[in-house]
Amino acid sequence: MSAAVERTDEPSLDIIAPMKDLYARVLTGDALAFVADLEERFGERRRELIEARAERQKRFDAGELPDFLAETKDIRESDWKILGTPEELKDRRVEITGPVDRKMMINAFNSGANVFMTDFEDASSPTWENMIDGQINLMDYAQSTLEYTDPKSGKRYRMDEKTATLKVRPRGLHMTEAHAELRGQPISASLFDFGLYMFHNAKALLARGTGPYFYLPKMESHLEAKLWDDVFTYTEEVLGLEHGTIKATVLIETLPAAFEMDEILYALKDHIVGLNCGRWDYIFSYIKRIGKHAEYLLPDRSQVTMGEAFLKAYSLLLIKTCHRRGAHAMGGMAAQIPVKGDEALNAAAFEKVRADKDREASFGHDGTWVAHPALVPVAKDVFDRLMPQANQLHRTRLDIEIGREQLLAPHSGTITEEGVRENIRVGIQYLGAWLTGRGAVPLYNLMEDAATAEISRTQIWQQLKLKAQLDDGRPVTKELVHDLYADEMVKLRETLGPANFEDGRLAEAGRLFLDLVFKEELAEFLTAPAYEMITQPSAETIVVKAAE
Repeated sequence: MSAAVERTDEPSLDIIAPMKDLYARVLTGDALAFVADLEERFGERRRELIEARAERQKRFDAGELPDFLAETKDIRESDWKILGTPEELKDRRVEITGPVDRKMMINAFNSGANVFMTDFEDASSPTWENMIDGQINLMDYAQSTLEYTDPKSGKRYRMDEKTATLKVRPRGLHMTEAHAELRGQPISASLFDFGLYMFHNAKALLARGTGPYFYLPKMESHLEAKLWDDVFTYTEEVLGLEHGTIKATVLIETLPAAFEMDEILYALKDHIVGLNCGRWDYIFSYIKRIGKHAEYLLPDRSQVTMGEAFLKAYSLLLIKTCHRRGAHAMGGMAAQIPVKGDEALNAAAFEKVRADKDREASFGHDGTWVAHPALVPVAKDVFDRLMPQANQLHRTRLDIEIGREQLLAPHSGTITEEGVRENIRVGIQYLGAWLTGRGAVPLYNLMEDAATAEISRTQIWQQLKLKAQLDDGRPVTKELVHDLYADEMVKLRETLGPANFEDGRLAEAGRLFLDLVFKEELAEFLTAPAYEMITQPSAETIVVKAAE
């Protein structure tokens, strides 16, 4: 069936997707017109910036290495500060993250964390239902009506009187929303997520004493930051908001962005409050951008830790850069989750979190991320002890010098058969869950998101490309990977059972994973081909056009 509601003025946004009754709350004519306007004004510029990434990659593949930009030296060397930080974001010692699932959102809000980042990006599979249900949940939050009753248990979930401050992470600039088209072409998923949230909720958030706060993912350059700043400024003008109302933290989770931290802060200086060490995607980006060069071959993922080599360097540089500009320097994710039924393993997991947060607070970070409510008090205890004040902006870290060599220094270690096996089984299981609509997936006592699968497939791709050797002397070949893959798939089927294996789409996930690791050229994101697998048109699809 189809429905078409026309408006006479351009631009007009077409929604091509199944429509539920509640979706009319989100997909109003005015909201769609606003999103269409954003796409009309900024869509081509976004596409040009994504193409610029590809052009820069050609230079990296030819031998060029990332470096600080000569043309922006004045920005790095001159004195300036960001505009300022809202009072409720001055103490961000523990931030919890999670998908836009209604029950999980309420649990995160009530976790005791200072900030909750609800995530349309790596912790959510971008099915149409997930994305629109997430927008409904955010509208209910803004209107103080967010609650949930579990249909199976009857348990009711309600917001506590005191909850975490909300930040929203839209999807990255590289992604499109297949169900929203302008002139027959899919629009930016970033602008879709951002535009709907801002249009419906900005004034309601301000009325309840908070504001529209964001996390911006996957950024690769200050030019991309400038695009976001222009989107923010235009949105404020259209919605009648004071300039600087929108506030964002940028995740430094790509290697090129690490060389442009000053410039990213400057481009967004009226709207930015900090940078964050998105460590897992950063490892993925390190391999993706310079992984063809043998000197940057990485060991098993478990050996690539934050306390040394390029990860330590970028953490320290982020702190130094942020604090010089009056911005917060946020630490990275502790992916550990409680281990039920094994006190020893549970204690070990919690101790890993404490050690990680101790390092971050000692370095000078102003806060950190956790993925599970049970880890909030663990992380908070460390930061309360080492950071009794609201933040550590006073710690300038002028005692350190981080240059290009440190930012590129690879971790030393070994490549093992078990490391390859782990990448196969974790990557495939995560991808299978993603294909079935789940983006935050507990695997082997860790809460994994899309970055895990990206590291898993790029490590094997790099090992094949560079003809790496295992610690026992065997080369990593297609034959070896095929054999390990086949063995791991048999084990997964036995462990999960045939029904769960099939329902979990693991056979499809396995084929896609293998295809990606055997490609001659590394695919930019595995979520791009995977997205095509979850956006097939259904018989219920409706076409709706923006209307007055």
